[in-house]
Amino acid sequence: MSKFAHVAEPNWRSSTYSQSNGGECVQVAAGTPGFVPVRDSKNPTGPALAFPASAFSSFIEAVQQDTIGRS
Repeated sequence: MSKFAHVAEPNWRSSTYSQSNGGECVQVAAGTPGFVPVRDSKNPTGPALAFPASAFSSFIEAVQQDTIGRS
């Protein structure tokens, strides 16, 4: 059973930086306290990954600061 079985239909959204043609991007959903569900926009009926909100925030911060993979 999924941790998100109680979520009827998450409100998925794409980044404003994504191309209008659906491009190669991921979508995130709101409404799951403590977690950020992420899925492939090209496969909306496929699986989604759920990251702890704190880890996803750290990832976004690293992307914005261009520090991914740097020691």
